[in-house]
Amino acid sequence: MHIAFRADASIRIGTGHVMRCLTLAEALRSRGHESTFICRNHTGNLANLIEERGFQLHMLNLEAPTQQSTDSKDDSAVAHVEWLGASWQTDAEQTISALKGTKIDWLVVDHYALDARWERRVSVGVKDIMVIDDIADRPHECKVLLDQNLGRNAQDYDGLVPEICIRLVGPNYALLRPEFAEFRERSLERRRMPELKRILITLGGVDRDNVTGQVLSALAQSTLPRETELDVVMGASAPALEAVREQAERLPFQASVSVNVTDMAERMCMADLCIGAAGSTSWERCCLGLPSIMVVLAENQRGIGQALEQSGAAYLLGKEELPESLGRALNELVLSNSALIGLAARAEGICDGLGSFRLVEELSRNQTP
Repeated sequence: MHIAFRADASIRIGTGHVMRCLTLAEALRSRGHESTFICRNHTGNLANLIEERGFQLHMLNLEAPTQQSTDSKDDSAVAHVEWLGASWQTDAEQTISALKGTKIDWLVVDHYALDARWERRVSVGVKDIMVIDDIADRPHECKVLLDQNLGRNAQDYDGLVPEICIRLVGPNYALLRPEFAEFRERSLERRRMPELKRILITLGGVDRDNVTGQVLSALAQSTLPRETELDVVMGASAPALEAVREQAERLPFQASVSVNVTDMAERMCMADLCIGAAGSTSWERCCLGLPSIMVVLAENQRGIGQALEQSGAAYLLGKEELPESLGRALNELVLSNSALIGLAARAEGICDGLGSFRLVEELSRNQTP
């Protein structure tokens, strides 16, 4: 099969959409399939990473405001329309042009600013369409829909997708790289006798509000033992990267700041606790049974965070309550191994890390001849 992906990364959008598409593309490649990416040239895009991974890439130019659709009533139906960098009509035509002359078996769409209108327009040039969504806030015209989030029900998409659409819902289909499943047994074994010595801090590839810096400030004022190790992971496009590096040098703990890491599964395996965003990396942490304190960085993450908190798999904080609430949570975990054991046990039952391969099987089984 030849699969095309339409997804974007930017300072505003973050990196999660492109990263999970890359995970799926690599799973497809492991089964002998070919993938092509179509992305717009936003500030903070991941073009270099996509090409480094060996995938074909078509970059779409940002459109000036005067070139965007003037039909505000039409565009206002999509809450994140400003994330696109063009009108949906322009984006559709540019996508069709990018794919012209290529036989595409599946077009995978992972973008909050695109809906059924765009999907109908581009369907003329592809066999089938799959949509990756998280928020169930707009209609889609697709054969397969994936929503990997805990707490989501297939019925949430009633009236938003065709009746014949195959709905793949829940963390069983979470798009995780294969190394997470490979590290799962080793990581879960570490959770049986926990001790809080090493904390992984990963608050998204962009972290435009520098929540990482707020977390480090809160940790500096906490009662954590001074021998605690901090492993801070950021994206190269994070605006506060240099400020965080300087801040880490002044901490009373041993702290390292790493950028664009490729060994996240091993880092999560070796960590005793993660302070992380309530986004798609939540499923990586669950796969490895890593106890977590989650921070909601964007409204679309709130549902994930609440579902995990209600399941007892993580603590949930809003970024506005960080210093005081983070300190209380840390004190509880430092004083109680049983709290760490409970978080780990409930997290590991949520996701096994094999979702990417389940999805590849679904696409292979349901492709149009």
